[in-house]
Amino acid sequence: MEMDDQLEVTMSQSEETSSKRGLFEFENLAESQCESEPSTSGFLCKRTRMEYGLSKRVEVSLIRLPDYKISALRPPTPLQFYSEDESQSSSDSDTKHRESSDSDTPAGKKSKKKKNQTTDNMEHTPIIDSSAFAYTPQETTKTRPDLPEEEITVGLTVLARKKNLRWQRGQVVEVVTKEDGRLKYKVTFEEKGRSLVSGHHIAFEDTPKLEQVYVGARVVVNCQEDSIQYRAGILAELPSRKNRLRFLVFLDNHRPVYVGLTLFYLVARPLPDTTDDIQDDTHKRFMKQYIKDWPHPHLTQYKPGQHASVEFNGVQQRCKVEMLDCSLIMVVSECNQHKEWIHRGSLRLSHMPRFLELRRREAEAGEQ
Repeated sequence: MEMDDQLEVTMSQSEETSSKRGLFEFENLAESQCESEPSTSGFLCKRTRMEYGLSKRVEVSLIRLPDYKISALRPPTPLQFYSEDESQSSSDSDTKHRESSDSDTPAGKKSKKKKNQTTDNMEHTPIIDSSAFAYTPQETTKTRPDLPEEEITVGLTVLARKKNLRWQRGQVVEVVTKEDGRLKYKVTFEEKGRSLVSGHHIAFEDTPKLEQVYVGARVVVNCQEDSIQYRAGILAELPSRKNRLRFLVFLDNHRPVYVGLTLFYLVARPLPDTTDDIQDDTHKRFMKQYIKDWPHPHLTQYKPGQHASVEFNGVQQRCKVEMLDCSLIMVVSECNQHKEWIHRGSLRLSHMPRFLELRRREAEAGEQ
């Protein structure tokens, strides 16, 4: 029988009740009301209303829905981003995929050992996502804007490097020109002391303008919760809905921090490759790779409660993920309960160096 044909159903009754026969009539429903209750076959069924009590004959009209209405009834496919909630949904989808794969195995053959192995794999081998983080042209830039340089003059209040990883507020008291033409700046610090520094070890104290910032910029951060108030770093994310409109900075000690525009300052004369000013070789390699991959950084997908192996002082330790904050996770060491925010693509995560090495080998094989 064709789907568009009318379906006729005849219902008979005994002779004793024939005198009480009634008739069912169809009530035309509003289109919106019909659409809210589609049948599993994709057709709409019209309801009936009893007027006289008993039925003798029922007619059902089947109407084919247009394709666009059928598509509208299907659940949308979720997009994948890097926010906390979306990271969790990505991990959930991976879990469901693994569970559905196991469902093909008879229940009697499933063992607890296999379930434990699956759990361990989920804990120590999370998904690594390399989807595009930036979604506007301005966010993809990794080049310093071609803007006029601000002058560094005598009497200017600046932030300058006093010792390794330590910057302090001071005042330029003299500009020195070396024999090779390089300029040096003598700075007197507010907390006593004096240093002769290069332009890439001086930062302007003024709040940066948005057109001056870019991924890879050399900056100095006001670390309000740190015993060392000012630390140098590299800008790693610009504000977007994926990071709740904040800037991500990697400090030179590999610590990632989210800050607002008023909490960091631009270095006056950065080196052509800003990573060359990083002294720690491991962190320097990480930042070079990060900037090279931008806007496709490699981020692991974690959920609170999962376990990870994280390096602390050169030793891998078993940790538990306690919180997520966009591109960062807070991990708690099971050894001493030490808490720390780390980046979801950090080389301190045990699987990240292996992933990057495998990726490097694949790239080399593709070039041959």
